[in-house]
Amino acid sequence: MSKITFIGAGSTVFAKNILGDCMFVPALAGFEFALYDIDAERLRDSENMLNNLKENYKVNITVKAYLNRREALTGAKYVINAIQVGGYKPSTVIDFEIPKKYGLRQTIGDTVGIGGIFRSLRTIPVLFDFAKDIEEVCPDALFLNYTNPMATLTGAMLRYTNVKTVGLCHSVQVCTKDLFDSLGMDHEGIQEKIAGINHMAWLLEVKRDGQDLYPEIKRLAKEKQKTKHHDMVRFELMDKFGYYITESSEHNAEYHPYFIKHKYPNLVDQFNIPLDEYPRRCEEQISNWESMREEMVNNSQLTHTRSHEYGSRIIEAIETNVPFKFAGNVLNTGGLISNLPTKACVEVPCVVDRSGIMPTYVGDLPEQLAALNRTNINTQLLTIEAAVTRKREHIYQAAMLDPHTNAELSMDDIIRMCDDLIEAHGEWLPDFTGKVNQYV
Repeated sequence: MSKITFIGAGSTVFAKNILGDCMFVPALAGFEFALYDIDAERLRDSENMLNNLKENYKVNITVKAYLNRREALTGAKYVINAIQVGGYKPSTVIDFEIPKKYGLRQTIGDTVGIGGIFRSLRTIPVLFDFAKDIEEVCPDALFLNYTNPMATLTGAMLRYTNVKTVGLCHSVQVCTKDLFDSLGMDHEGIQEKIAGINHMAWLLEVKRDGQDLYPEIKRLAKEKQKTKHHDMVRFELMDKFGYYITESSEHNAEYHPYFIKHKYPNLVDQFNIPLDEYPRRCEEQISNWESMREEMVNNSQLTHTRSHEYGSRIIEAIETNVPFKFAGNVLNTGGLISNLPTKACVEVPCVVDRSGIMPTYVGDLPEQLAALNRTNINTQLLTIEAAVTRKREHIYQAAMLDPHTNAELSMDDIIRMCDDLIEAHGEWLPDFTGKVNQYV
C-alpha cells in the first residue's frame, strides 16, 4: 500500500486542507494517509476528522494515526511537513516579548527578523532528525515542506540532507487575484510571471492579451493609498521599487528597514501596520478552537472543497504523469535567478510530472528587487550556518544582518538580545557551543 505521511497532523485545519484535497485525487485510491503528531489528543482529532470526510465521500483510502514517527514514515512515498516547534507558548511568546524589551517590535516573526531566526534554530535540528528517519525508512520519498521559515528550512534540507525536498507556500497562487480584487480590476485571462524568494517574490509581469497592466495597477494603487487599507506597505514598496510583492503587508513591514522605526513612530499608523499580529491570531485561534473542534472533529456531515494549496496537485501530477505548474521553493542551483546567490533557496515557477520537480530558469531579476532579496538571503544563509555549526557567533551575525533588526538596535544590544533569547528558549534549542552538526 502506498502512503502519504503527514507530520504535524495535530494541525487539524491544515490536515483537512491538504489531505482533504488528496481525497479528490482518484489516482490516490488505495493509499494510506498516515498521521503523526506528538500531541495524542490533537492527533485523534485529525484522525476522526479525516475518517468523517472519508465516509462522507466514500473514498478508497485508509486513515491511520501513529505516535511513533519511524512507523509513520516507513514506506512513505510522500511526506508532508506542517510542524511548529515550541508552539505559541512558550516559543512564539518568547520570540516577541524579549525583543520588545530591547525596543524591537514585530508583526509576524516567522520568516526572517529575530523571530524568524529563532524559529529556524528550533526547527532545523528537528527536520534533520526527520531526515535521518526518511533516509533510512523511505529514502525515495518527496518531502513537501509547509513549515516556516520556508527558505531556511527548505534550504537546510536541500543542502545538508539527501531528502528530496520542495517548499510550498500559500501566498503566490492568490497574489495577483487578491491585488486585482482590491483594486476592482478584472482578473480573468491574465498572464503573470512571479519569482524571487519566499514571502518576497515579485510580480515581474502581469498582462492581458499582450498588454502590460502595471500602469493601470499603479494608477489605482496611488488612489487607494489616499485612505487607509490593509495592503499599504506592499503598495508603498511597489511605488518605490516598481513591482508588487507576493506576501502580505503585515509580513513585509518587518522584512524591510523602512516601516517599523522608533525614530518615526508615526509610520506604523501611516501604513496601518498591525504590530504583534501573529500573537493576536494565535490567541484568537486558541479561543475559537473548541467551537471549531465541534464543527470539524465530531461532525459526521463534514464536507470539503478542494483548496488552492499545491500539495495534492503535485502528488496528482506525479501519480498521473499529467504536468502541473506551480511556484516552488528550491535551491538556486545553476543560477535559476542569476543575480541571487547559488546557495539561496528561491521561489520560482516549477513543473512537475512523473519525472519529478523541474524548476524553470528565470534569469536576472530587476537589480533593485534582487538587492532587496539579498538583504533577507544574508540572514537566511547565516541562520542555516548557525544551525549546522552550532556556533553562537553565527546567530549574532544573522541578527546583525537582518534589515529590520540592524536598523533599530546596536550590535551590542543585538548580541545581548540573542543571548537572552537563547537562555529563555532553553531546551527548545540545541547547545550553541560550536558542537558540529552531523550533516556538515
